[in-house]
Amino acid sequence: MILYSFRRCPYAMRARLGLHLSSLNPDVREIILKNKPTQMLETSPKGTVPVLVVNPQQDNTINNTNSNEQVLEESLDIFNFALNQYPTSNYEYLCKEDYQVLINSLDSSDARALIEQNDSEFKSWLDKYKYADRHLEHSEEYYREKACKFIVLLESKLAQSQHLFADSPSYADFAIFPFVRQFAHVNKIWFEQSPYPRVRQWLTGHIESILFQEVMCKYPLWLDDIEQQTKLKSSS
Repeated sequence: MILYSFRRCPYAMRARLGLHLSSLNPDVREIILKNKPTQMLETSPKGTVPVLVVNPQQDNTINNTNSNEQVLEESLDIFNFALNQYPTSNYEYLCKEDYQVLINSLDSSDARALIEQNDSEFKSWLDKYKYADRHLEHSEEYYREKACKFIVLLESKLAQSQHLFADSPSYADFAIFPFVRQFAHVNKIWFEQSPYPRVRQWLTGHIESILFQEVMCKYPLWLDDIEQQTKLKSSS
């Protein structure tokens, strides 16, 4: 399997979290978003990461009619595919009981609804907050206030349990925290003083986990053009 990824993208983080929590170990191809590899675009014309290619065709494949190549282009699809089809038995990051909580949560309508709210409402305001200088209709503080409506919801959920739906991390936690991490990084000083101590503690726990440290491992840049690779090496 091949995973096209960009290390700092929260969607790619989400996909890599799912893959690390499964028994899969794909070949990770770290790309530059401003210079997307031709091979990736031929596989997934939409041109965004992450992209997981299952049973990839070989370059010398002549007859593609019988190919069983499968391309997953959405982070949630990759997360669910990895854990549903290839659950781990090593329990490297979660104990057996907590891992079962995670697997069971994949079918939770409440978890999916919260993730949908993250991906639609919160992400929209987060982007405007992060790039307030490009959205001059309102101030940075205005966009932050709008995004905080979702943070308030998370704070209330964390008042009931250590994680969003249980005392161990579930589907929603892994799917959402990379975006809250991005929110926190826009203005770290403000976030550290914000009235959301439970969200801060929850986020810190995920960021400092061994799982996330390994998910954020730096991979060498991958390019499908030998000339591009040569130029990149000579300029570094």
